Amino acid sequence: MSESHHKLSTSNEDYLERIHELIEDKGYARVSDIATSLSLSRPSVSAMVQRLARGGFLTYEKYRGLTLTEKGRKIALRVKYRHIILAEFLTLLGLDLDVVLRDVEGMEHHISSETLDRIERVVRHWKKNPRDLRKILSP
Repeated sequence: MSESHHKLSTSNEDYLERIHELIEDKGYARVSDIATSLSLSRPSVSAMVQRLARGGFLTYEKYRGLTLTEKGRKIALRVKYRHIILAEFLTLLGLDLDVVLRDVEGMEHHISSETLDRIERVVRHWKKNPRDLRKILSP
């Protein structure tokens, strides 16, 4: 997955990722759902949703919910992809789930596409060659 030409903030990416997850899970996303899932106030979520709509990342109809545009969907999927690869990598290293979740949140918005590509290659190699991983992890 290639990096986008427009750099979004971590917060913007988190919103788009969460909106995509809500739509996947429930079939729709509303400001109240986003606010609850991100533990934020409805007015702050509403303001962010309006900014994302102005940026062309989603369409928002007051009182009706929102949908991601193709542009917003691509970014949400890219963030989800980074999240999955990093979680898989850290899990293969034998880290505790709490550590994996915390570290992935810290890493996923700051990793370059080049580094992610290399991590993905390592993950694929270790899955095909688990003995190599065991050698690395053995004391």
